[in-house]
Amino acid sequence: MRDLTNWTGCPAPAPVTLDGRYVRIVPYDRTAHLDALWQAFGGLDINARLQYFAQDDFRGIADFDAWLTAVQKSGWITQVFYDKASGDVVGMANYMRPDPANGVVEVGGVAHSFAMARSPLSTEVHYLMARHAFEGLGYRRYEWKCDNRNEASKKTANRLGFTFEGVFRQHMLSKRANRDTAWFSIIDGEWPLLKAAFEAWLSPENFSGDGTQKRKLEDIRADLAQKETA
Repeated sequence: MRDLTNWTGCPAPAPVTLDGRYVRIVPYDRTAHLDALWQAFGGLDINARLQYFAQDDFRGIADFDAWLTAVQKSGWITQVFYDKASGDVVGMANYMRPDPANGVVEVGGVAHSFAMARSPLSTEVHYLMARHAFEGLGYRRYEWKCDNRNEASKKTANRLGFTFEGVFRQHMLSKRANRDTAWFSIIDGEWPLLKAAFEAWLSPENFSGDGTQKRKLEDIRADLAQKETA
């Protein structure tokens, strides 16, 4: 258990560059990234990909631009993902609703392009962002929240090692309707085991020549947890 006797809080998240084996994460820059993100999400097909985001559907790139500008003004730190192999922009996520005094921050506004599907990219993205929150900034709690109807997001949170904490009923409005929100978290005491599992899964030795994983992330994590308690 972490000793909080001399706790003084954490720095607020700031734009950061994070390098991995497969992805590079950089701060959002409107000139460099607005059109690249719009194209990566399929233009107006973005509305289907972001159907569980709270904002109204975008009518075009100008609406997307206005939304990105607004969320950053509200305190979100938008980070953009590059596939290091292709050099393409493939997605984004945000550090959101930071509470530096208590060491709590959320990762949200997560959007992956089709290019990230069935690849190590998305796993490494979330490993790097969580590692920065816990190790780079010293946060105690890292949150994931989603529309409770979003089964894909809930499945992803569970796979990544977040713990489900419950559903907040009528937590907010989304697209002018009530939204029940599923809450997940990782806390600092859990991070060392989760980190070890991420790094084992992301190792090149865990992939066959055609890129197929040899061991699931959940299985690696379970084995490590069993060894800890043995």
